[in-house]
Amino acid sequence: MPITRRLSVFNALCGLALGLSSLASVPAHAADLAAGKEKAELCIGCHGEGGISQTENIPSLAGQPDQFIQWQLVFFRSGTRKNEQMQPIVEQINNDDIRNLGAYFASLDPPKAAKPDDNLDLSRKGAQAAVGRRCASCHTDSYAGTKAVARIAGQREEYLLKALQDYKSGVRSGGGVAAMADVAYPLSEEEITALAHYLAHL
Repeated sequence: MPITRRLSVFNALCGLALGLSSLASVPAHAADLAAGKEKAELCIGCHGEGGISQTENIPSLAGQPDQFIQWQLVFFRSGTRKNEQMQPIVEQINNDDIRNLGAYFASLDPPKAAKPDDNLDLSRKGAQAAVGRRCASCHTDSYAGTKAVARIAGQREEYLLKALQDYKSGVRSGGGVAAMADVAYPLSEEEITALAHYLAHL
């Protein structure tokens, strides 16, 4: 395994450990959807009203699994995942906010494809790549995600393209012992383009 990928795995594990210790130190209680909606006002400028992004390279959050949202916020807050726009946001949230935001975004209707599929051949290639790379084994058969695994169905196409390229290059590691880095590393650019197109139009 290349050194950069080994470092990605190590960083993901460190972030996971930091997140676990952070959340485990606070007594668990039910999330407050109203409080989550209020705190989500911080997110509208980039991620859009109702968690549906209208901005290039910014993902939609509506319909993402609760745990996935929570873990990404923990990764951003711990510095395991870095983003200039997210940094000032995560500095303003505590563990209760993270729980509430996870529950709130998970409660929203997920985005639908912004426009009809204009390249069915590319989608067919994307579907074949998804089967070949066993994407459904983590993201579920409908690609709606589950627990700490992202919903990728209906996500913005250019965001999916960038995310896959970042996983392939090692810029982004992800969670789950960096499973995405291992999946994306052998992908060709053609497969990445096809996957992003296919998933965005589900």
